[in-house]
Amino acid sequence: MRFERYHGLGNDYLVWDSNQWNWMPNEKQIELICNRNFGLGSDGILYGPIFDGKEIKVRIFNPDGSEAEKSGNGVRIFSKFLKDFKYVESSSYELSTIGGKVRVDYLSSDGSLMKVLMGKTTCNSKEIPATGPERDIIDETMFFDGEAYQVTCVNIGNPHCVILMDDISKDKAVQLGKVVETSKNFPQRINMQLLKIIDRNNIQIEIYERGAGYTLASGSSSCAAATAAFRLGLVNEKITVHMPGGNLAVEIKSDSSVYMTGTVNRIGTIITSTEFDDSIGLI
Repeated sequence: MRFERYHGLGNDYLVWDSNQWNWMPNEKQIELICNRNFGLGSDGILYGPIFDGKEIKVRIFNPDGSEAEKSGNGVRIFSKFLKDFKYVESSSYELSTIGGKVRVDYLSSDGSLMKVLMGKTTCNSKEIPATGPERDIIDETMFFDGEAYQVTCVNIGNPHCVILMDDISKDKAVQLGKVVETSKNFPQRINMQLLKIIDRNNIQIEIYERGAGYTLASGSSSCAAATAAFRLGLVNEKITVHMPGGNLAVEIKSDSSVYMTGTVNRIGTIITSTEFDDSIGLI
């Protein structure tokens, strides 16, 4: 089997070209392929392009085999793949995900830099979803492992729990992320970001993703954290989001639309052995 490997700020995905291999791996196969010890190693698989008339679709799978609604880095990576393999030759196009459509504008001829309209955000509890009465979850106190935290929840096609802190770290993200992801407050699980405000134009985040765990960078997490900081009145409309894997530029519009600008790098092609394919039931 053949996969294309890319990364967006250290967040790496395998692209499975559904037009070359037109069958769907099951949850267990995805988990084994993404395993960094027994498989190829990846933060997820992007399956597509799926053509529905003029519409281009992608399906996004987490390394635990679950399906994600949307991924900012995944969208950029898949868009670079489409440019590299000439599925898209225009300077802009629309891509459909389970979490809604996004518009991609290529800012470089090779597709390595792009600006993405990620869609509109909401903090409504019904849209997250979160338990309790319907309300906007902004600067709300929630308890995780018996400790109180100030939480702002954002949906941008997928759900996020943003926790404002003075000091953030990988260790804290891993320890708290496991609890937040599976909290009874969020019946469909949730992504978590620890947010530190640097100044009105810069924020720093640590990320724990639903179905993936600790992540060096995330596009949708950057958009969610920037939105939360903006809704809290702590930042301006244009924000640089600093992550361990690198930085993304996020711009928030008055209608709650969010734009994300960042890079993607192609790593190369992986062709698996028949021994591996057979061992996980691919042949």
